[in-house]
This record gives sequence, structure tokens and C-alpha cells, in this order.
Amino acid sequence: MKRSLTTPFILFILLSVIPFAHAGLLDKVKEYRQELKKSGSEPDLDTVIAGLKEALSIGTVNAVTSVSKENGYFGNPRIRIPLPEKLEKTAKLLSKLGMQKQVDDFLLSMNRAAEKAAPRAKELFIGAVKQMTIQDARTILKGTDTAATDYLKAKTSQQLYDAFRPLIASAMNEVGVTRSYKRMMDKAKATRLVKPEDVDLDHHVANKALEGLFHMVSEEEKKIRKDPAARVTDLLKKVFANQ
Repeated sequence: MKRSLTTPFILFILLSVIPFAHAGLLDKVKEYRQELKKSGSEPDLDTVIAGLKEALSIGTVNAVTSVSKENGYFGNPRIRIPLPEKLEKTAKLLSKLGMQKQVDDFLLSMNRAAEKAAPRAKELFIGAVKQMTIQDARTILKGTDTAATDYLKAKTSQQLYDAFRPLIASAMNEVGVTRSYKRMMDKAKATRLVKPEDVDLDHHVANKALEGLFHMVSEEEKKIRKDPAARVTDLLKKVFANQ
């Protein structure tokens, strides 16, 4: 059955030209429809959705690759995993007592664990992209410049957390998070100025790792929407050409 051009065209305009609705929307739609029809470059709905899926796939792979490198988390102040809130006072006290190294070692080990576990997110993201429906696409196309990231959060957050937590636990053992934490807390207890705190390190690192990962995905999404150089395939160039 032949599709009407009206729906794909409006979706295309919402994605690539007008991120937020405003007073002149209908006039803009008419103007661009006339221009695109004259040029023969108006993509159909299937093309728009394919382009959106490709943008998401490329953006998530780039984000996962970025955080999976050494210092992918630790070297990026925007996503570096911080100390658990319950340990902040302990860390400050140890720093004042000349034991900053124990604090630094613990902080670094948490970020190294996140970097080691991050590659697992790639297949989960790609799976969510493949499952995207036409209704999902419409929601994304009508949204903001991070609407695709919001979609992935809704679709994959619990899956990612469930997959990340055991991986984080394993990675923390490999890079010595537990040992670093124990050394830091032994020093703290020796001062007799702090009381032991019950901290779920697996949850803390997994949760913060996901927050950082979604931040990086949103940055990749913005680049693809706004920067022609980030559109690395012919399909992306076609779908986002009039942005």
C-alpha cells in the first residue's frame, strides 16, 4: 500500500528542522514540503526510521567505545564516578590526616571497574534499537535533541543495570576495588574518629556507570543531529541533510 507523504514529511521536519513546536510550524511545514518536493529529496517514513535507527546505533557504539577506554570514566570530569555519599566525610578526614593516596586509589579503582564492564552495554543498546516501533520513532522525532537517549533509558535502564551489576562486581574484584576500599576503611577506623559505613559498592558503581554512559550517548545524539561531520553514512546525510 502506498504511504501518504504527509506523515513522514511532518516527522522529518520535526526531527531535522524544528526541534520544538512554535507559532510558525505549519507555515514552515508547507514551505519545506514545497522545497523538498521540487528537489525530489523528501525521504519516506521507512527511510526516516532507518536513518534514526542508524543514528542511534552509531551514537551508542561511539559512546560505549569512548567510556570503555582507559580513563574513559576517570579521565572525564563529566562522568567520573565519585565516592559514595556515605564515604565523603571519611575521605575528607583521611585527606586531612595525610592519607589522600588511599582515597585516590579507591576512587580510581571504581572508575577502572566501570571502564572494564562498559562494553556489555553495546549489544543491549543495539537490541533496543532493533526493537524500535513506528510509534517509538514518532515519539523520538517529536522530542528534544536528546529524545533518542531518553527512549534508550526507558527501554534499557533496568536491563543494563541487571547486566552491569554482576559485571561490575567481577570487574571490581579484578581491579582491586574491594581491597582499596578495605585499606581506606582500615585507615579510617584506626583514627577512631569515624564509624564504619555500610555501602553497597556494586550498586553505586553500576548506577553511576550507567548515568555516565547515558550522558555520553546524549552527547553523540546531539552531534549527529547538529554536526554534518558526525553523519558518517549516506543514510544519515540524507535524513539529516536539511537540518
